Amino acid sequence: MTGSFRDLDNRVGGGRIRQTVVQYLHSEVSPLLRGRYVEQVGRQLFSAAAELTKLAGWMAYDEEEHGLAQRYLIQALRMARTASDHALGAEVLAAMSHQATYIGRPGDAVDLARAAQIGARKAGLAALESECHIVEAHGHAARDDAAACAESLRSAEKAFERSEATAPEWLTYFDEAYLSAKFAHCFRELSDNRRAGFYAERSLNMSDGYRRGRAFNLCLLASARAAEEPLEAVRIGDEAVSIVEGLSSRRSLSYLRDLRHRLSPHDSLAEVGDFRRRVAALTV
Repeated sequence: MTGSFRDLDNRVGGGRIRQTVVQYLHSEVSPLLRGRYVEQVGRQLFSAAAELTKLAGWMAYDEEEHGLAQRYLIQALRMARTASDHALGAEVLAAMSHQATYIGRPGDAVDLARAAQIGARKAGLAALESECHIVEAHGHAARDDAAACAESLRSAEKAFERSEATAPEWLTYFDEAYLSAKFAHCFRELSDNRRAGFYAERSLNMSDGYRRGRAFNLCLLASARAAEEPLEAVRIGDEAVSIVEGLSSRRSLSYLRDLRHRLSPHDSLAEVGDFRRRVAALTV
């Protein structure tokens, strides 16, 4: 069920199905947690419950319901620790770091990312360790600390090179395209549009099914082009808008608002003005 919900979240956004996930948690999962079972079964159960609870938190984050998202993520972390699941615990901490950067708390993001790295090393998952370094890098970039960001990016690359051929299902999204997208985020924060555009282009070589992620990555690329190639940014942005119109994701709308703002110096161009009005109507 978690796999099905995760797939739908990536395709249509968190707002469309979060209530269904929450209902499933309360009606089907919670009664199981109050049952009796041997230790091995209990650990598996709590890991599975933690994974779904983390997804519910991620969906709330996608809808920018940040207090609710934090409560779900904290509960997911508790469940992962009850299950002694170091890998999933690190994944939840990385999600909390991701959210902290988004809501303007980069110092907390760095601290959470470093805690996540400890769990990833205990779990022995190089791909997960790479993810934890990359969310730390994003926190440093948001604080405009280019040197610390570069060090974390190097650590993320080195860990990614050691990535395992197999990974937990909940980590399969973390591939080269996703890593490139996070690099692009960091360089955009540091106002390095050239490198942000380079990695944003690479991020589009992504697996099918990640429609919301593709919208994010298109907005990243358009943002990198906005200053010097506004018409190209509009062309890319139009593709992002066509995807976002089919999503229920407030984060997607936030990406479009950012792109609209970056294009504002070129509003005198007819194509730019039309695009900015279209985005304004969609994100009102």
